[in-house]
Amino acid sequence: MNLKKYFIRALHRLQKGPGYTYKELLVWYCDNTNTHGPKRIIKEGPKKKLIWFFLTLLFASLVFWQWGILINTYLSYNVTSSLSIGFKTMKFPAVTVCNANPFKYSEVKHLLKELDRLIEAALERILQPTSGNSSENASPPLDLQLWHQIPLVLIDEHDKDNPIILDIFESNQAAGGNQTAGGNQTAAGNQTAEGDRTSEGNQTTAGNQIAASNQTAAGNQTTVGNQTASPPAPANTTSEEKKYKLAVKLCSHQGSNNCTYRNFTSAAQAVTEWYILQSTSILSKVPLQERIRMGYQAEDMILACLYGAEPCNYKNFTQIYHPDHGNCYIFNWGMDEEALNSSNPGAEFGLKLILDISQQDYIPYLSSAAGARLMLHQQKSFPFLKDQGIYAMAGTETSIGVLVDELERMGYPYSDCTMNGSDVPVKNLYSQYNTSYSIQACLRSCFQNHMIEICGCGHYMFPLPEGVNYCNNEDNPGWAYCYSSLRSSIRHRQICIDSCKETCNDTQYKMTISMADWPSEASEDWIFHILSYERDMSTNVTLDRNGIIKLNIYFQEYNYRTISESAATTIVWLLSSLGGQFGFWMGGSVLCLIEFGEIIIDSLWITVINMISWCKGLKQRQVQARYPDAPPTVSELVEAHTNLGFQHEDGGALPRDKALPPEPGTPPPNYDSLRVQPLDVLSPDSDTETE
Repeated sequence: MNLKKYFIRALHRLQKGPGYTYKELLVWYCDNTNTHGPKRIIKEGPKKKLIWFFLTLLFASLVFWQWGILINTYLSYNVTSSLSIGFKTMKFPAVTVCNANPFKYSEVKHLLKELDRLIEAALERILQPTSGNSSENASPPLDLQLWHQIPLVLIDEHDKDNPIILDIFESNQAAGGNQTAGGNQTAAGNQTAEGDRTSEGNQTTAGNQIAASNQTAAGNQTTVGNQTASPPAPANTTSEEKKYKLAVKLCSHQGSNNCTYRNFTSAAQAVTEWYILQSTSILSKVPLQERIRMGYQAEDMILACLYGAEPCNYKNFTQIYHPDHGNCYIFNWGMDEEALNSSNPGAEFGLKLILDISQQDYIPYLSSAAGARLMLHQQKSFPFLKDQGIYAMAGTETSIGVLVDELERMGYPYSDCTMNGSDVPVKNLYSQYNTSYSIQACLRSCFQNHMIEICGCGHYMFPLPEGVNYCNNEDNPGWAYCYSSLRSSIRHRQICIDSCKETCNDTQYKMTISMADWPSEASEDWIFHILSYERDMSTNVTLDRNGIIKLNIYFQEYNYRTISESAATTIVWLLSSLGGQFGFWMGGSVLCLIEFGEIIIDSLWITVINMISWCKGLKQRQVQARYPDAPPTVSELVEAHTNLGFQHEDGGALPRDKALPPEPGTPPPNYDSLRVQPLDVLSPDSDTETE
């Protein structure tokens, strides 16, 4: 009922105002709107009317174009960065210190004994190729099964189109013409180790080995009997003749032809990479507690500690096992107690440490760098020293001045960041340490998940989910090939980058590093005596300059910088920009927009009225189609009502051409006799007939 009343009021309003047609509505709007331009269209002459119509259409198009640009700019959600400097008492950062060498060589020597013998024999064959200098006959036999799991090979590149693959511990081996080797390139040919075999390119490896292009690769490059072909150039060979590269051969499974060769510009890099892969396979089978025992203990590594004016010791550090560096120790991690505040800036109010790295017990082929690895990070965050750590050199005092940068990012939709990682689709494997989310933890967890999914095992350097084992050569012969392929895969790397997010709030520590020799020559005697006595309770000096490091970590100043993001475009900016463009080009305002909305509503009402009229007309046309003859007159309707003879029978109506004639009955009255006439006109016959 209310809808009907509202509809009637709308009809009355249209009748009094705009009218019932679109033309009337448009003329009424142009005559009554406050927008400049439309009024001139209906009030000017024909020529000016055309000009004003063109100008109004042009400026209206410019307004909508500018509006589109402004709305698109607003929906892009750009941000602006602002820098502010503050002053406050700050929490001292968490400090993680590790040894560059993960394990004591004296503790892991029994595990790496065969591996060391293999690499020593391989280096001897490479650096001393002649049989007279070899000491193989005096040493026990090598474990070639361990070698063939991930072998080192020599690549002869004298003929770049057909390089030759030479396995160091294989006898007289040559590659066929279809076998190639390169950085991450698959070798298609079959590698065999037969007696004397000639390869394409006129290169042979039987008896005396001769290089292509009539160049002798070594002084006495011969392989007698079953001795390995080892053709590197001696020291007096020119650079053009040094065409040999040392590479790591990785196959999908042992004996497979699906292999890649990771070659390096230096043999030192190849040896280090090979040793890391082999030792990873060996150490992955060692239980965690045993690996912790084989590492450097806190009481042996941390000789002295002082925070501000308060003494500290190794018990103030939290031990954590890091796959790259073994046992690491974190000061002020904030897991079990509140984080420490720094009372004042300056070196005397910071953390002072003296460390012993025991360089004489380093693993020779695993750790080529000596020193301490350290990192400053937030409390309750996992230290990723391989990416963000720095080295402190032995025999020096390293001073690290710290500046603090606080980053505050806006969340969705302005930036794709996360508060705590709960909205990241990657399962954080580092949550087992009860640490906070970080993008480094997400990327490594994503890589480990792909490693488990594709290779069937997890890499030793990353945490494991439940029910999964680390990769090793015995259980997973092709894990190194799978790992190398996955690490170089751009697609999988991009998947992890797209899945992980930055944290919205982050604290970064900028460091200023300076070093000096420590202790000095004048004071090293008494310092080493005191430190040796305090650690070993011995009057003998057990420490030396090659194993001692002193660290000073402090706030350089209390000024901290806050880099925060703010929205570059807000809803206020959008409305003011839209109104400015509308007012500039057409002289309009918000009221003009309301008027435009009003005419849209009126046009909708007119459309509804036209639809109703069309429906009524359609209904009437349907009725006329059902009854094609003219409708009955009043006389016919009265006769049908008073004369029962005109009632149709119940048997059904007959067609019009076969209908029965009407039955006789009382004729209808003559309505003209009922007309009132003057008395003088009436005749006597009329009275008589009336009576």
